[in-house]
Order: sequence, then structure tokens, then C-alpha cells
Amino acid sequence: MSKPSGPYQTRPGRRHPAGATVEEEGINFSVYSRHATGAELLLYENAHSREPFQIIRLDPEVNHTFFSWHVLVVGLPSGTQYTWRMDGPNDPCGRGWCFDPQVELVDLWGRAVTTDNWDRWERQRTGVKPHDSPRAVVVADDYNWEGDTPLQLPDEQMVIYELHVRGFTRHPSSGVRFPGTFDGVAAKIPYLQSLGVTHVELMPVMAFDVQDVPEQVWDKGLTNYWGYSTYGFFSPHPGYCISPGAGTHRTEFRDMVKALHRAGIGVILDVVFNHTAEGNGGGPIINFRGFGNETFYILDQVDKSRYLDFTGCGNTVNANHPMVARFIIECLEYWVREMHVDGFRFDLASALARDEDGHPMHNPPLLWGIEFSDVLAGTKIIAEAWDAAGLYQVGTFPGYRWMEWNGRYRDSLRRFVRGDPGNIGEVASRLAGSSDLYQPNLRLPINSVNFITCHDGFTLQDLVSYEHKHNQANGEGNRDGCSHNLSWNCGIEGESDDPEILGLRRRQTRNFLGLLFLSQGVPMLLAGDEVLRTQGGNNNVWCQDNETGWFDWTLVERNGDMLRFVRELIAFRKRHPSLQRRRFLTGQPREGSQLPDISWQDTDGGPPQWDDPDSQTLGFTLAGTEAGEEDLQILINMSDKPRTFALQMVEGRSWYPALDTARETPKDIVTKEEQKPWPEDSYPVAARSLVVLESR
Repeated sequence: MSKPSGPYQTRPGRRHPAGATVEEEGINFSVYSRHATGAELLLYENAHSREPFQIIRLDPEVNHTFFSWHVLVVGLPSGTQYTWRMDGPNDPCGRGWCFDPQVELVDLWGRAVTTDNWDRWERQRTGVKPHDSPRAVVVADDYNWEGDTPLQLPDEQMVIYELHVRGFTRHPSSGVRFPGTFDGVAAKIPYLQSLGVTHVELMPVMAFDVQDVPEQVWDKGLTNYWGYSTYGFFSPHPGYCISPGAGTHRTEFRDMVKALHRAGIGVILDVVFNHTAEGNGGGPIINFRGFGNETFYILDQVDKSRYLDFTGCGNTVNANHPMVARFIIECLEYWVREMHVDGFRFDLASALARDEDGHPMHNPPLLWGIEFSDVLAGTKIIAEAWDAAGLYQVGTFPGYRWMEWNGRYRDSLRRFVRGDPGNIGEVASRLAGSSDLYQPNLRLPINSVNFITCHDGFTLQDLVSYEHKHNQANGEGNRDGCSHNLSWNCGIEGESDDPEILGLRRRQTRNFLGLLFLSQGVPMLLAGDEVLRTQGGNNNVWCQDNETGWFDWTLVERNGDMLRFVRELIAFRKRHPSLQRRRFLTGQPREGSQLPDISWQDTDGGPPQWDDPDSQTLGFTLAGTEAGEEDLQILINMSDKPRTFALQMVEGRSWYPALDTARETPKDIVTKEEQKPWPEDSYPVAARSLVVLESR
């Protein structure tokens, strides 16, 4: 990278592709702005430069084609940083236009962004000042992928591990060289491999505004930790890079992806296309609002200064506008083609199904465009199939290939394990892949991403330790976060030194994890649940960039028994294709088997009493999918009394206990080599426990 010498000569340039493109003659810049009447490109030497070394005013007759403004800067080196200023009408109420020639805008297509000169709260309090915006960096594409390509693991074999890039290694106990970075995640690959997960699902890693928090939260020294406040959709977040000022964002992210792929681990990005960091009309202009407010946001049709908010974050992206839909699909294709990611999880995805008036669409162009994109054909696409305004589409999300975070699974299993009686019918459906939700729409068990916990809510340890959220530290009067947690504290709210309560909590976490990995569909594990990470009862740590929100690596040793349990549980699932079925169970035997693919039982071995309002027990037998695979007998007792289950006896075969959550480590889960045959035709299942036996 050479040092800019300027001033540089210019050529008209071309409108496609958008962003800053390195060419033989120089750098071509292009940006969308339909109603702008003028444009300026500001060039900076580096992230610390206070003044641009050149300002290029674009000629509307030469540098403007259709909806794009463009210019080629001859001989300009990569590494140069830049912003845009757009002039035009300002009529937010009538036409929704918000042009302001004083505000510098960061490129919507910027491949790397820096924030050294950005202070959201300073601007909010004192107004716009010269050169106070985030900047994009011109980056060349000379990365050596060394033959790497995105992984193509079949959906049914997936085990997803949801983690926060910064929080995963920011704790002093992480022992990595660069805590809180993409490099830090790569340093923990041996841990991920030993755990057995197949994919990491990274919470938002596109450039976001860490200052996008309410004023009272900011005044407490808290920041937007989770990252659901994107403004730079093509750029890795600079805060997760070692040297973002040098524009190394893409290299650092790619190094992490390449290292994970070498370890056989795929990368799924949690993406936030439903809203942006600009908030409502009181938020700052960063880019979208300044380039095309009326294009990019859903506005009230009477008063276009009012932003319709279906996300709870101040604005909603106008995702099904042709230009915006193309922007989103182009962005996704970029992250697959150029950054080799393996899939995406779409935050509040139902907001992306709304039209320009905010009404739900039966066939949203964006969502079908994602499903049918050739570039995205091999990627995992996962919807959080609801939004903040009550649109709930679990089981009915538009499209066929879309996987869904199955919120119905989470809620059903939470009720059952805490001891709520009378819902064994729904529990059976969830364990078997939620055919009631997916089969009528010609979808499959692999459309269901099953989870007990995720970043949003209690951790697993807190789910069995708290009945109420404790979010006072967030500075919002404990009003934030969900109050409907379906949790049970096992007798005491919060921390306890009572051995009986601690033992029960341990058993309950094993029950949750055991059922999760014994279910048809795709399991997702929240990072830290395998070692009982706690957030002290805070179920909304979105602003807690501190030890409350970080992964404490001392837990790996302190709760090594739980870590062992989860490792063996994942290995058990991988060893049994019967737990990884692509198609729904039928109740019929496969050829050559004595057993149907699934049969449900009560404790006496007969059919369950599905309508019994007091039932808290359920058993089922799962046949192997091929010769040589063990059949499974799964016995579940969530009552507070022990129960004895009759076993389904098969001629010439014996049952071998493999898992019993009532037992202490290492007998809670036993490897195949350590198992011993069970001599009886029934099995005692302790209160609030889960048992699995294998036949051979």
C-alpha cells in the first residue's frame, strides 16, 4: 500500500459494481442515491487523518447514470479511506427525503470500515461536525484461500454452536493472544473440535455501532455488545479485528474461516437486515438515510418522517423494495463467494416478509430471492421466524428450504422439564421433528433448529436457577428482557450452597441437554451451556461487554463433568443415524427390522395416555436406520417421583444402559465400550430424569 500523494485525476467511472473497486487504472467508486442532486467523494490518507487530502465533486452530467453516482480516481492506492456527501432535497415529512450536504456518509458497499472519528453521542449532543463519520477503506482482493471452499455438510448432521466473537475469548482466562477477535475464535478451534460441534453460529459480525444504546445505558458506561445495530453490511466489524486501521478486516475474518474449515467446522453468520443503526428520526444519519431514506426504510405513508417499527429498534428496513432486496441478496452472495461463509441466521426474519406499507406478504420477493439464488444454493439459511410486532411464522415461514429457530420446541421442552403436566403429546411431536409444524407445508425435520437456550434469554444454568429476570444492571429498571421464561429455580432463587438443590439443578441441565440431542431436527447449543456459564439471572446481556456477558474459561475445569457429558452426548448423537433423520418418522418398520421406526410407550409398555392432564412421563423406542445400528429405548420421567418403565424386548437382543441423568459423572453417560447389559425387562427411572438404552 503506497501513500496517497494527490490530487488525483479522475475519469467518469461506471455505475457497476457498487462500492470501491480496484481496477488497473485506479479505483472506481459507485453508490446508489436516486433523488440526490449532487455528490462529493472525500479521500483520507488513513484512519487518523482529520482532514481529507482531496474532495472530488461529481458532475451530474458526467458522473451520474440512472440512480448511481460514480467516478474513477486514477492511480489511487488501496488503503485509502473515503466518505461520501450527498446533496438534494430535504423533505422528511412529505417525500421522506433526508439529504444533508454537511453529513459524511459511509459507503453502503464498503468492504472495510473504520470508526476512529465516529462518536454517536457527541453528534447527538452537539450536532454534525466536519469529518466526524465512520469511513470506508479501499481494499484490494489478493487473499490466498489455499483451496478453501465453503463446507457442504448435510443438514441432518449439523450441530450448531452459537457464540459471540468478542465474548467467547475476551475473559482474562481465555489465554488467547488477541482476546475478543476473529483470531481469538480461531485459537479456540481445538476446544470446538473436542466438543464435536459442526458449525459455529456467530452473533453479528458485520460492522455495527457499539454506541447505539439508550442514553441512560450509555451514561452507565455500557455499550451495544451483541451487535444488532448494523451499518456496514459488507464489512467485518472493526472491533473484532487486530488492526482495523490498516484495513485488514477481510484478511482477519478469512483467516478465521479458513482455519475453521480446515477443522471441519462451518461458519454461520447471524445477520441483521431487519433494521439498521440509524434508529428512528431522532437517530444519526450514517449512510442509508443520507443516500435514500425513502428507499431503504418503511415509512408512514401519511407522515414520512415517522418510521414504522416492527423490530423494536426504531426502524424497519424496506426489504422488499427491488433495490433493497437486490442489496441484501448481493450482500449475502458476497459473504458466501468472497468470504466463504456457510450460512446465515436471519434476525427477526419475519420483518423481512413485510411490504412497503408494513403488511405481511404471502410471497415476499426477498425471501424467495434468497431461496432461489444460485450462489446461496449450498448455504444454510435459518430464520428467526417472528418479529417484534407480533408476526409469528414458526412452521409457516415463506419458502421451503428455510430452516427455522423452533420457538415452539423451546417452550414445550421448558414446560415439560420444569414439571408442567399434561403436554406429552406436544413434547412427542417436538422430539420427533415437529411434523405438525412442517409436514403440512411439504417441509422436513431438518427445517427445525431445536434449542433450549440462545443468546436471547437465560443461559441453561440460569434457566434452572432463576424464575425471574434480574436485569437491573442494564440501566432500564428491569423492564428489558423477556418475562415469560418458563424457568424453574429448583427451590431457591439464584445462587445456593444447598447440595440437594445444586444436585437437582445439575440433573435438570442434563435433562435439557439430553432431550435436545435426542430430538429429530438440528440441535443448537449456546456457547458456555456445556460448562454451566451463568449471567447471574440477567436474561438480556445485550449491553454487558464485561464478565457478565463473557465466557469464563475457568469453568472448563470447574465444571468438567458437564463438559464431558456434553461431549459424549454429541458423540452419541453422531453415532446414531436414527437421531439424524432427514425424513419424518412413520411408525412403520424398515425392511429387515423387528421394530417400527418409532413407537411410543407409557410406563407399562402400552400406548401413552396422550390426553392425561397429569402425565409427566413418556417413553419411546427408536429403531436403527440400517443393519448394525443399535435401537434406542428412551425413558423420560419429569415427575417428582420415581417410575419404573417396562422395556420393549426384542428377541435375541439385550438393552445396554447408555445414559442416566440421575447418576453422577462418569456414570451419567457411558461409552459403548463401557456399557453392560441390563438383566431385567424393566428399568427404574428416578424422579426428574432421563434414561437411554441401546440394544445389541
